[in-house]
Amino acid sequence: MKTLLSAAVLALLLPLAACAEAKFEQGKHYEIIAETTSAKPEVKEYFSFYCGGCNAFEPIAQSVAKKLPDDVEFKKVHVDFIRAAAPEIQNALARAYLVAKNLGKGDQVASAIFNQIHRARAPFSNENDIRNLVLIHDIDGETYDKAMKSFSVRGAASQMKKEQDELSERRVLTGVPMLIVNGKYRIINEALDRRNMETELQQLISYLLEKDA
Repeated sequence: MKTLLSAAVLALLLPLAACAEAKFEQGKHYEIIAETTSAKPEVKEYFSFYCGGCNAFEPIAQSVAKKLPDDVEFKKVHVDFIRAAAPEIQNALARAYLVAKNLGKGDQVASAIFNQIHRARAPFSNENDIRNLVLIHDIDGETYDKAMKSFSVRGAASQMKKEQDELSERRVLTGVPMLIVNGKYRIINEALDRRNMETELQQLISYLLEKDA
């Protein structure tokens, strides 16, 4: 009985897999940027708080992240090559986001930073401006200050910069927002249907997550 049930389920899934295979094409919807996949399933978004396109994409990014399987982590990697602010401010924003994420408030703080820059048109002049915005989201000042200076947060921000430089040197990272699945597949945003972008993006991510499963 179990054998028959398994065969029936497989028969239902095969047409779906074939449909995804036909819909998404290497070189058109995604490209392979590495020979091996990441140790754990993941989706990485390379972005900048100063990027207008990233600001528009943020609601989709947050929605997609919430709908990923439980064993797939969504990671945001802030880049600093958009010359809209000093490198020190951009590094501080990356660290502030990391602190908020570690405290379970990453999405709220990311949205607030985007709004401050793109809607309120109120640039951050110094780290204290960033701190004031973050603390509005029920984050304790002492906890924030300690975390911003911590080895783990500074190390994570440095890792963001390292990844940015490496991918830029390889000409993989040429603009943002950019999504990479399992460290191997770069999604080509231009190929996605703008009228149905979120749904198609979710389908493509699911397809890529399963390719090496």
